[in-house]
Amino acid sequence: MTGTDLTGKQKAAVILISLGSELSSKILKNFREDEIEDLTLEIANIRRIDPEIKEEVLNEFYELCLAQNYISLGGIDYAKEMLEKALGPTKAQDILNKLISSLQVRPFDFARKTDPSQLLNFIQNEHPQTIALVLSFLNPDQAGMVLSALPPVQQVEVARRIATMDRATPEVLREVEGVLEKRLSSFVMQDYTAAGGIDSAVAILNRVDRGTEKTIMEALEEDNPELAEEIKKRMFVFEDLVTLDDRSIQRVLKEVDMRDLALALKTASEEVTNRVFKNISSRAREMIKEDMSLMGPVRLRDVEDAQQKIVNSIRQLDESGEIVIARGGEDEIIV
Repeated sequence: MTGTDLTGKQKAAVILISLGSELSSKILKNFREDEIEDLTLEIANIRRIDPEIKEEVLNEFYELCLAQNYISLGGIDYAKEMLEKALGPTKAQDILNKLISSLQVRPFDFARKTDPSQLLNFIQNEHPQTIALVLSFLNPDQAGMVLSALPPVQQVEVARRIATMDRATPEVLREVEGVLEKRLSSFVMQDYTAAGGIDSAVAILNRVDRGTEKTIMEALEEDNPELAEEIKKRMFVFEDLVTLDDRSIQRVLKEVDMRDLALALKTASEEVTNRVFKNISSRAREMIKEDMSLMGPVRLRDVEDAQQKIVNSIRQLDESGEIVIARGGEDEIIV
């Protein structure tokens, strides 16, 4: 057996084993519960890793990371040029093909390099579905700026279409790119490419100004309450707690049950944990540490529920004006 005979999950398991338990545990925190279960099962099934297979898998992982980094820096053309210089044209194309099929290199690379104001001029008169499609492929900061600049009625319609979007065919993507008179169609996946969805809408709405968010959310609550509620749940996640100033964190913690806080911190990053501990008394800090050690293994669902309770408190305090969540498109906060 060679590294090419392994499935994607098996390769991921090999990488996690190679990294060691401490690093792997931090990486696994970023996966969904079902993905963690699948990877844990794969890891458990691996009794021994052949050194040659391990080296082959790690090399492939390194090459894919290198290619993805080049793409982030300068786009697919730049990545292709750099990889050809380093590895030769055949190997470079092979790596790019793997990225396109497995990591889903996203279309509209040109748009992500365009100033939001210029991009707005390109798309503001397009059909809301077209605007939604383009924004879905932009980085959230850029998309948030464009969405904020649209008229209120158009904002709501575009946000709704992003949140309910599921798949876009290569033909549609190529047509929209053609309308914007740009290239990239030759690199679009010959398959259905994921676009939009609630996560995309949330990422964009998290970066628009408060007025835009309010306009969109109020309209969505009337038109589609379930969709609005699902978006609202994800608008500010627990790890975003580090974006609050110390005074706001202290205000939030007054509303939080200490057991919920101990449970919520079970999977929290070191940065979040340190910010929380910084803003409570030494006695409370020791009590929480003791609770965390005594509670033993806990269900991920219970941890997520505790984190959501805290997030709900944060949003309520933000809505009442007692704390301020820094948002894109707004003036700098003066403390």
